[in-house]
Amino acid sequence: MKLDLLRRLNAARDQRLATILVTDPATGEARLVVEAEGYADDPLRDELAARFRSGSSGMVEVDGRSLFLTVELPPPRLVLIGAVHISQALAPMARIAGFDVTIIDPRTAFATPERFPDVRLLAEWPADAIPKIGFDAFTAVAALTHDPKIDDTALLAALQAGCFYIGALGSRKTHARRVERLMAAGASEASLATIHAPIGVRIGAQSPAEIAVAILAEVIAALRSRGAKAQEAAA
Repeated sequence: MKLDLLRRLNAARDQRLATILVTDPATGEARLVVEAEGYADDPLRDELAARFRSGSSGMVEVDGRSLFLTVELPPPRLVLIGAVHISQALAPMARIAGFDVTIIDPRTAFATPERFPDVRLLAEWPADAIPKIGFDAFTAVAALTHDPKIDDTALLAALQAGCFYIGALGSRKTHARRVERLMAAGASEASLATIHAPIGVRIGAQSPAEIAVAILAEVIAALRSRGAKAQEAAA
């Protein structure tokens, strides 16, 4: 691999950006596609979009040429706002599914290592904790406390960062009031429409564990459909 290409690849890794290395095995020629830089004019755009969603590397045939696409996606992260019963069930499920999990909750009576073993736990207000994490396009955020003083800050930060999934616990009435608060804080109507609320896939979940399953399913669906709507709109 050429040195300049390797430098670009390493820089993208450091910034948690998704990349695809397009290589012609017959000639050794290679180029790097960085998702965040855009690729709408690329002749492989449809294949690239599908690979950015799936994360799968593999060979493709283009105009009689065989090209190998090496896909690198940053490890997906799930940030849970609230050290609640749902989080106790969701955290280990999400780790099994391959997510790096962090829990944020300033309430030290809930945010304890005993309740959340083997999980990164920040017993701080979201305004203090989030800069230490750094939300990005491969971060999912689930606000679960029902407390606007805790949830709203995290939701605004997630909207501003373009997190691939943003969900919030609560009824439709609760969410309507939430939307009013977030709009007053400067969030746009379009961005607020991306929040999943009530949170989770509609499976009739009742217990904290069932709600956790519903949330994780919705998060995975969002991860594997990243950019699909934008691609359809541009087609």
